[in-house]
Amino acid sequence: MISSVPVDSNAPKYVHGHDPATLASHAVRTAANSCGYLLPHLKPGMSVLDIGCGPGSITLDLAEIVGSEGRVTGLENTAEPLGAARQMAEGRGDSGTRFVVGDVLQLPFSDESFEVVHAHQVLQHVGDPVRALTEMHRVCAPGGVVAVRDADCAALSWYPHYPGMERWRNTYRKLAKRSGGEPDAGRRLRTWAHAAGLADPVITTSTWTYADTASCRWWGNSQADRISGGDLPWSGDRHPGGH
Repeated sequence: MISSVPVDSNAPKYVHGHDPATLASHAVRTAANSCGYLLPHLKPGMSVLDIGCGPGSITLDLAEIVGSEGRVTGLENTAEPLGAARQMAEGRGDSGTRFVVGDVLQLPFSDESFEVVHAHQVLQHVGDPVRALTEMHRVCAPGGVVAVRDADCAALSWYPHYPGMERWRNTYRKLAKRSGGEPDAGRRLRTWAHAAGLADPVITTSTWTYADTASCRWWGNSQADRISGGDLPWSGDRHPGGH
């Protein structure tokens, strides 16, 4: 979703955690595969806020697009993943992108601070997504862009049918809701945008598709590693399904 801006935290616990397996999975995200809808709106020299930046792979791609004359800030609500983000920035030779800790429900920036305010798969984890969008709108400059992309867990599909996968999805959705999030956020973006006062949001859809042997193996193994990690609520107990 894109919305053009006219001329104490209630955030739930992040159910995925920030263990190495999760960060490694998130690090394969790029601007091209995760926010392609936003790229036509970016220009060299722009100021960009990337909320929920994680290990920084998308953030640093955005920084490359806006160039050295631009200004890019990645924000997380905990310092845990920012070490990985700074390490990735160092590996790319990027010394200008900032990574800071802050809360999307109370952004630590002045009004109209950025021309682009972006969040990838953040609103599904926020206890008050309308307030989050309102804050994103507040720090976006007149004529700027508020851009969000979110998952819709209920819309995931696969073949053949496998009961373990259904148990995995059902368990995850219950855990996400119990943590205060909304795992089916994607279908709610338009409603949330209107509730936040964002006029005429542009709604599009896109998919991640795993349809060849290598990508199917990567997705299955990465999810299995994350389920087996130390941060998820079911870790160390019986897992809700195999991959």
